Amino acid sequence: MTDSWSTFGADLHLELRGTGLRAGLMDALREAVRSGRLTPGTRLPSSRSLAADLGIARNTVADAYAELVAEGWLTAQQGSGTRVARRAAPRRPAGVARARPARPTARWSLRAGSPDLASFPRAEWLKAARRAITAAPHEAFGYGDPRGRIELRAVLADYLARARGVRADPERIVICSGFVHGLMLMGKVLRARRVREVAVESYGLDLHWNVLREAGMRTPSLPCDELGATTTQLERLRGAGAVLLTPAHQFPLGVPLHPDRRAAVVDWARVSGGVVLEDDYDGEFRYDRQPVGALQGLDPDRVVYMGTASKSLVPGLRLGWMVLPEELVGEVAEGKGSTDWMCGVLDQLTLAEFIASGAYDRHVRGMRLRYRRRRDQLVAALAERAPDISVSGIAAGLHAVLELPDGTEPSVVQAAGWQGLSVSGLSSFRHEEVTSGRDALVVGYATPPDSAWANSLDALCRVLP
Repeated sequence: MTDSWSTFGADLHLELRGTGLRAGLMDALREAVRSGRLTPGTRLPSSRSLAADLGIARNTVADAYAELVAEGWLTAQQGSGTRVARRAAPRRPAGVARARPARPTARWSLRAGSPDLASFPRAEWLKAARRAITAAPHEAFGYGDPRGRIELRAVLADYLARARGVRADPERIVICSGFVHGLMLMGKVLRARRVREVAVESYGLDLHWNVLREAGMRTPSLPCDELGATTTQLERLRGAGAVLLTPAHQFPLGVPLHPDRRAAVVDWARVSGGVVLEDDYDGEFRYDRQPVGALQGLDPDRVVYMGTASKSLVPGLRLGWMVLPEELVGEVAEGKGSTDWMCGVLDQLTLAEFIASGAYDRHVRGMRLRYRRRRDQLVAALAERAPDISVSGIAAGLHAVLELPDGTEPSVVQAAGWQGLSVSGLSSFRHEEVTSGRDALVVGYATPPDSAWANSLDALCRVLP
């Protein structure tokens, strides 16, 4: 028998199968209830209208409805029509324990790594999108250069030179869909160049380390202290052909790389032929003085500069950029593919217009003031309600490090969870080669929207020792 379909509302369909119309209709209705497409209390069409819709006899539908009422799938009342029965939830088999969440659902989040999503400049972005799409040439909407749209690369070259001290040329910029995508591309290139080890900071994101490991490379760690990563120890890592750093604002410790250590890593790269992968984390958000310039400016031929719009705008844009040494441009573009299939053209054109119009600068300046107020409110609240807790890493960025008494980090993180607050301990960012370290919380003060900020701060202060 051929399949027949009947529509109940927007997307609900019944498929009739089998040798009998009545049996097929009953099976289709049971399946619709089981799958949730027909929810309890849903009113079904009258037998007359459903029969007309299906092209079958009205008595067939009426008989099917009556049988399903008898089975308990449907209910029928005078004046209320035929409805899906409000059935009790099935009993859980004996011996099967109810699954319990590992921790209470978080009401507030102070996790680092995200900006205030509610502050995305929607109106300005839409204006930029309209202008960009109107002005774009027809060829922009085809399969493009794997390096990305020239409009965005040209604007970025000017902006990065002005705002971050990057020596950039549009021909040496490759657009990617975020930092991880850029790191994946570099991992592929480094592996093809027979690099077997990429040194990383002893505190950071295991997501990044795992990307490099999946590319087939080991990730030995460089110790970090109040001056940043100890790049002077790179010479001891004989197998390292590259190093991954966050020199502007070390994540998560929050300190800039000391000038002597900046010079040391560039000297190491020149002598060894190694490559420095610069993650310009939070580079645009410095509060107490002008932002620290990018490390890339010291040697554009040995440093790969990587930045994104994830913190300055929102991570959902999935837009990042790499400023590459000339010798790596072709290899990275080849690794990306013959066309730019990862990064949407419309968002690239819009970001180019957003930057060129000055809207990007205005937004970053506004967010810098906003985040600085948040930082100051955090510090003031801690000074009043938890005066024994010292705060570090607050000269820049979107997070702070709160020092805790020895041995208390796990209990504080757990207590925060029971308060409905999601927060990270410093140990969760520690490289596995580091067997011990200080106890602390990494608090992202940019994440909560304004409506949740006060409650987040209260919950944090309640759990601190």
